[in-house]
Amino acid sequence: MDKRFWICGLVVSVAALMLDFLIHGVLLKADYQALVGSGFVRGPEDAQAFLPYMVAAHLLIGFGLTWLYRQISPAGERSMTRGLRFGAGFAAAATLPGYLIYYAVQPWPAALVHKQMLFGTAAVLVLGLLLGYLQPRRVAL
Repeated sequence: MDKRFWICGLVVSVAALMLDFLIHGVLLKADYQALVGSGFVRGPEDAQAFLPYMVAAHLLIGFGLTWLYRQISPAGERSMTRGLRFGAGFAAAATLPGYLIYYAVQPWPAALVHKQMLFGTAAVLVLGLLLGYLQPRRVAL
Protein backbone atom coordinates (compact mmCIF):
# COMPACT_ATOMS: atom_id res chain seq x y z
CA MET A 1 0.00 0.00 0.00
CA ASP A 2 1.31 3.40 -0.93
CA LYS A 3 1.26 6.71 0.91
CA ARG A 4 -1.92 7.83 -0.87
CA PHE A 5 -3.78 4.76 0.41
CA TRP A 6 -2.85 5.55 4.02
CA ILE A 7 -3.76 9.22 3.69
CA CYS A 8 -7.10 8.48 1.97
CA GLY A 9 -7.89 5.72 4.48
CA LEU A 10 -7.26 8.07 7.38
CA VAL A 11 -9.34 10.88 5.81
CA VAL A 12 -12.26 8.50 5.17
CA SER A 13 -11.94 7.08 8.72
CA VAL A 14 -12.18 10.56 10.25
CA ALA A 15 -15.08 11.46 7.96
CA ALA A 16 -16.92 8.25 8.94
CA LEU A 17 -16.39 8.97 12.63
CA MET A 18 -17.64 12.53 12.23
CA LEU A 19 -20.70 11.44 10.25
CA ASP A 20 -21.57 8.78 12.82
CA PHE A 21 -21.19 11.29 15.63
CA LEU A 22 -23.55 13.65 13.79
CA ILE A 23 -26.05 10.85 13.19
CA HIS A 24 -25.93 8.91 16.46
CA GLY A 25 -24.63 11.58 18.83
CA VAL A 26 -26.75 14.49 17.61
CA LEU A 27 -29.64 13.55 15.30
CA LEU A 28 -30.62 10.32 17.08
CA LYS A 29 -29.51 11.29 20.59
CA ALA A 30 -33.05 11.65 21.95
CA ASP A 31 -34.09 8.30 20.43
CA TYR A 32 -31.19 6.53 22.15
CA GLN A 33 -31.65 8.44 25.40
CA ALA A 34 -35.21 7.09 25.61
CA LEU A 35 -33.75 3.55 25.63
CA VAL A 36 -31.06 4.13 28.29
CA GLY A 37 -33.43 3.76 31.25
CA SER A 38 -34.44 0.26 30.13
CA GLY A 39 -30.80 -0.78 29.87
CA PHE A 40 -31.19 -1.53 26.17
CA VAL A 41 -28.40 0.90 25.24
CA ARG A 42 -25.56 2.41 27.24
CA GLY A 43 -25.76 5.95 28.53
CA PRO A 44 -23.12 8.50 27.53
CA GLU A 45 -21.05 7.91 30.68
CA ASP A 46 -20.92 4.14 30.18
CA ALA A 47 -20.26 4.50 26.47
CA GLN A 48 -17.03 6.45 27.09
CA ALA A 49 -15.30 3.24 28.20
CA PHE A 50 -15.97 1.79 24.73
CA LEU A 51 -14.57 4.71 22.74
CA PRO A 52 -11.47 2.71 21.66
CA TYR A 53 -13.80 0.19 19.99
CA MET A 54 -15.55 3.01 18.13
CA VAL A 55 -12.23 4.40 16.92
CA ALA A 56 -11.11 0.93 15.80
CA ALA A 57 -14.42 0.36 14.00
CA HIS A 58 -14.13 3.64 12.10
CA LEU A 59 -10.52 2.94 11.15
CA LEU A 60 -11.71 -0.38 9.71
CA ILE A 61 -14.51 1.40 7.85
CA GLY A 62 -12.19 4.05 6.42
CA PHE A 63 -9.39 1.75 5.34
CA GLY A 64 -11.76 -1.02 4.24
CA LEU A 65 -13.78 1.30 2.01
CA THR A 66 -10.60 2.86 0.63
CA TRP A 67 -9.17 -0.57 -0.19
CA LEU A 68 -12.43 -1.70 -1.85
CA TYR A 69 -12.71 1.50 -3.87
CA ARG A 70 -9.12 1.12 -5.07
CA GLN A 71 -9.91 -2.40 -6.29
CA ILE A 72 -12.81 -1.37 -8.51
CA SER A 73 -11.94 2.15 -9.63
CA PRO A 74 -9.67 2.91 -12.59
CA ALA A 75 -6.47 4.75 -11.71
CA GLY A 76 -6.32 8.47 -12.34
CA GLU A 77 -10.00 9.05 -12.98
CA ARG A 78 -11.87 11.23 -10.49
CA SER A 79 -15.53 10.44 -10.70
CA MET A 80 -18.11 11.63 -8.22
CA THR A 81 -20.74 9.49 -9.99
CA ARG A 82 -18.60 6.37 -9.54
CA GLY A 83 -18.15 7.27 -5.86
CA LEU A 84 -21.88 7.75 -5.40
CA ARG A 85 -22.58 4.37 -7.03
CA PHE A 86 -19.96 2.79 -4.77
CA GLY A 87 -21.64 4.30 -1.70
CA ALA A 88 -25.05 3.08 -2.89
CA GLY A 89 -23.68 -0.42 -3.41
CA PHE A 90 -22.13 -0.44 0.04
CA ALA A 91 -25.42 0.74 1.56
CA ALA A 92 -27.29 -2.06 -0.23
CA ALA A 93 -24.71 -4.72 0.72
CA ALA A 94 -23.90 -3.74 4.31
CA THR A 95 -25.62 -0.72 5.87
CA LEU A 96 -29.26 -1.54 5.14
CA PRO A 97 -29.00 -5.31 5.76
CA GLY A 98 -27.12 -4.63 9.01
CA TYR A 99 -29.93 -2.53 10.44
CA LEU A 100 -32.58 -4.98 9.21
CA ILE A 101 -30.76 -7.83 10.95
CA TYR A 102 -30.46 -5.81 14.19
CA TYR A 103 -34.20 -5.10 13.99
CA ALA A 104 -35.01 -8.78 13.46
CA VAL A 105 -32.80 -9.91 16.37
CA GLN A 106 -33.30 -7.16 18.96
CA PRO A 107 -36.39 -5.16 19.97
CA TRP A 108 -35.29 -1.85 18.44
CA PRO A 109 -38.14 0.64 17.90
CA ALA A 110 -39.17 0.57 14.24
CA ALA A 111 -39.07 4.36 13.89
CA LEU A 112 -35.48 4.43 15.16
CA VAL A 113 -34.42 1.68 12.77
CA HIS A 114 -35.94 3.58 9.85
CA LYS A 115 -34.00 6.70 10.85
CA GLN A 116 -30.80 4.66 11.24
CA MET A 117 -31.27 3.20 7.77
CA LEU A 118 -31.97 6.58 6.20
CA PHE A 119 -29.11 8.41 7.91
CA GLY A 120 -26.72 5.47 7.52
CA THR A 121 -27.38 5.31 3.79
CA ALA A 122 -26.84 9.07 3.48
CA ALA A 123 -23.53 8.71 5.36
CA VAL A 124 -22.14 5.98 3.08
CA LEU A 125 -23.23 7.98 0.04
CA VAL A 126 -21.19 10.90 1.38
CA LEU A 127 -18.22 8.57 2.03
CA GLY A 128 -18.55 7.26 -1.53
CA LEU A 129 -18.52 10.81 -2.87
CA LEU A 130 -15.45 11.53 -0.77
CA LEU A 131 -13.68 8.48 -2.21
CA GLY A 132 -14.68 9.54 -5.73
CA TYR A 133 -13.12 12.92 -5.04
CA LEU A 134 -9.96 11.59 -3.35
CA GLN A 135 -9.38 8.86 -5.95
CA PRO A 136 -7.16 6.63 -3.79
CA ARG A 137 -5.45 5.00 -6.81
CA ARG A 138 -4.20 8.30 -8.19
CA VAL A 139 -0.41 8.47 -8.18
CA ALA A 140 0.04 12.13 -7.20
CA LEU A 141 -1.06 13.41 -3.84
